Amino acid sequence: MTAKTLMIQGTGSGVGKSLLTAAFCRYFYKAGFKVAPFKAQNMALNSFVTERGEEMGRAQAYQAEACGLKPEVIMNPILLKPSGDNNSQVIIMGKPEGSRNAKDFYAHHIRHKEVVTQALDELRDKYDLVIIEGAGSPAEINLKKTDLVNMFIAEKADAPVLLVGDIDRGGVFAWLKGTYDLLTDKEQERVMGFIINKFRGDLDLLQPGIEQFEAMVSKPVLGVVPYSKDMVIDEEDSMPQRFYSAEQNAEGILNIAVIELPRMSNFTDLSPLAYDPSISLRYVRHPSQMGNPDLIIIPGSKNTVADMNFLNQQCLTREILKCHQAGTLVLGICGGFQMLGKFIRDPDNLESLEKEAEGLSLFDFETTLVAEKLTRQVQLETVKSRVFPEGIQCEGYEIHMGRTTFGSPYPPLFSASIGDNPMNLGIINQEGTVIGTYLHGFLDKDLFRENILQYIRKQKGLSEPHNKFDYAQFRTCELDKLVDLIKTSIDMETIEKRFL
Repeated sequence: MTAKTLMIQGTGSGVGKSLLTAAFCRYFYKAGFKVAPFKAQNMALNSFVTERGEEMGRAQAYQAEACGLKPEVIMNPILLKPSGDNNSQVIIMGKPEGSRNAKDFYAHHIRHKEVVTQALDELRDKYDLVIIEGAGSPAEINLKKTDLVNMFIAEKADAPVLLVGDIDRGGVFAWLKGTYDLLTDKEQERVMGFIINKFRGDLDLLQPGIEQFEAMVSKPVLGVVPYSKDMVIDEEDSMPQRFYSAEQNAEGILNIAVIELPRMSNFTDLSPLAYDPSISLRYVRHPSQMGNPDLIIIPGSKNTVADMNFLNQQCLTREILKCHQAGTLVLGICGGFQMLGKFIRDPDNLESLEKEAEGLSLFDFETTLVAEKLTRQVQLETVKSRVFPEGIQCEGYEIHMGRTTFGSPYPPLFSASIGDNPMNLGIINQEGTVIGTYLHGFLDKDLFRENILQYIRKQKGLSEPHNKFDYAQFRTCELDKLVDLIKTSIDMETIEKRFL
């Protein structure tokens, strides 16, 4: 039996489509349905690698988690990863197909339609229910002919549509009605109703506006979702906030500075730290913001050469080295790992218009970008080092085009399979003050993460917190909050009657 479908579209980017799609996924999963998420085309720098080594959007991986599923690339068949203002790496069914500008991408529209419809059909054959997320707005009339992800896919899936607007930005009724009015008559028929998101205030004061709006469009407002600044989900491409404070009176508080790269990717790597009550984490973009952190993290990047040159131009390189010399531990992840070496080179301009950048020289290695992208999940065990005892399990995934050549040997963090250089997976310098790894998601495991944090605390003479942060439990609780959120704010009974 082919799965039934429900689609979440929005008046624009950032109105809450990803969160509400995850919420609907979790709601129906908890209700006993075999449900899966789908987004035909995604533009994001936060990505995930499946067990089969295929790359997809992190938001859809999170939505799969909400459904109790392992992520599959058919949940997000096309992923665009911007590397510049008008250039993106194009990933089709989990595999990169080079970089294209918008015109080059749209020239392949017929093939892209086949890819996304085949993926949707395959997903619908496997599940009872598919919750589909749109992108941007369905009213972007200049892009109607090349639409893959909004009303095109709604029609292919025969999906009723919920149109979401963000009241926190102001003008929500104009935004909803303007979007609705720019749809064709056939598309308007597909709209089941509207959801007003991020509301704070007295609902009674909003009610007269809702009644007038419903009279204008002859469609119901099916929910008013309250603003919840504490709701935690994996974002697609924008940080929810730039500062995360530790809980008052927490023990062993660590001060962490994350370098905010212009083309930063996979900042979800840092979520286990951001939400730990014993950690104060902030993003830094200028030397004046650095202060005296206990740990500096240089995260992943979609354009490592350009971002390294940005650090050099902003004098952040000098500030990082100054902090390191004063006793701050430095951790580089993927692109950030590459920046810890002497040079990053892009001879074929795969990511950047610039050919090379001089790194921090905290490690003796150089990295060259190549066309073949390495994407895989890994399960590892630590070897004995300054940070870790032997045998701690670590899980993560690799997404990089860089190939690193080491000029000197360094203590590895992990054991490696035959044929792998363990230094590529993770290294630490002899002094125990610099750590680098190509792995994403490696901080998710509590025991592994706690070893790093406790190592830093010992160096700083800080006490160890009595209550350990359980990140897996935290994520489960946050997912279940999504169910409570829509149960109490959205007319789920009416929605279920309309499409189930």
